[in-house]
Amino acid sequence: MGGFRDRTAVAGVGYTRLSKNSGVSTLTLACEAVLAALEDAGLTADDVDGIATHRVGDSAAPSVVGPALGIHRPSWYLDQFGGGSVSHAVVGQAALAVAAGMAETVVCYRAINARSEFRMGGTGRGLPAGPEVQYQAPYGYFAPPQQYAMFARAHMERYGTRPEHFGRLAVTQRANAVKNPRALMRTPITLDDYFDSRWIAEPFRLLDCCLETDGACALVITRADRARDLRRPPVLISAAAWGGGDSFMSGGGADTTVTGAAELAPRLYRQAGVGPAEIDVAEIYDCFTYSVIVQLEDYGFCAKGEGGPYVASGATEPGGELPVNTHGGFLSEGYVHGVNHIAEAVSQLRGDAGDRQVDGAEVALSTAQPGYILPATSALILRKG
Repeated sequence: MGGFRDRTAVAGVGYTRLSKNSGVSTLTLACEAVLAALEDAGLTADDVDGIATHRVGDSAAPSVVGPALGIHRPSWYLDQFGGGSVSHAVVGQAALAVAAGMAETVVCYRAINARSEFRMGGTGRGLPAGPEVQYQAPYGYFAPPQQYAMFARAHMERYGTRPEHFGRLAVTQRANAVKNPRALMRTPITLDDYFDSRWIAEPFRLLDCCLETDGACALVITRADRARDLRRPPVLISAAAWGGGDSFMSGGGADTTVTGAAELAPRLYRQAGVGPAEIDVAEIYDCFTYSVIVQLEDYGFCAKGEGGPYVASGATEPGGELPVNTHGGFLSEGYVHGVNHIAEAVSQLRGDAGDRQVDGAEVALSTAQPGYILPATSALILRKG
């Protein structure tokens, strides 16, 4: 993978409006986001020869999105099964396809009506795929907040992580969202508001949990040299790593306070030629507050067990050592299943993030769901072009 570094770039970013009820189909959302990303790059659908997405539950397949946009014979496509854990792998695979000459311009997108139509972990449908589900469902144990709550509790018991640590993260990310015109939640909150929010699955309160969102986000991937001739400043893809192993749900891994990110991180940093100290801004998958704390540890920003105190120190706030989830994250901007984290990293490196801009941001980390529920994770390191 040594020849992969900085050969491809994100040339365009597009969003739909994020909402609780889009009023349109998932296909419409996908097309709107892709067209917006192409417009951002100064391209059209005629320039596209690759399409990629990932899917669990609600989705719009490339085989449908392509023809809807007039892309009838792409030379490369990807319809990756998997949730947020594979969100960054999709972009990595698109970058590999471009670097290998399999495609010249790939659009990566995720579109979901996850609030108005298909709620993850919701009732009224068949059980999700996975052999362990048959043993969990009879006990009512299969919703993501329940599953993550068990891992969070283990971390609290072993390392003394406190609810105040979770709350501080939620308050900081809401403050970031206040500066983000796209964000669903723009009313500031305090630590008292956090503690007053209702229980979901102990130790998680409502404000520990990501939003259920209708919306879509898309990215345009092309060669770095070509991206430099397009409309927007290119953001280089310096590293893309993904992988998996045994799911914790199936008994894999003895220590539930360590995620798949700990194994992935050395490969990712080695490929980019940087370490944690060189990361200027991080967009860390925040399906729950705890997922950020454990990844801060596993990606090497602090020692194991010190994620909570690291957040409490102010390190992840604007102006801190490592600004995290500068758009508000899934907790406050909206949940577009991983891709909006990558888009925010691109915005920070292009320098067009407005009031939430991190001064001097040149290298960004963006991560996927860290591999607790599905036995996989993925991440990207992006660099200012």
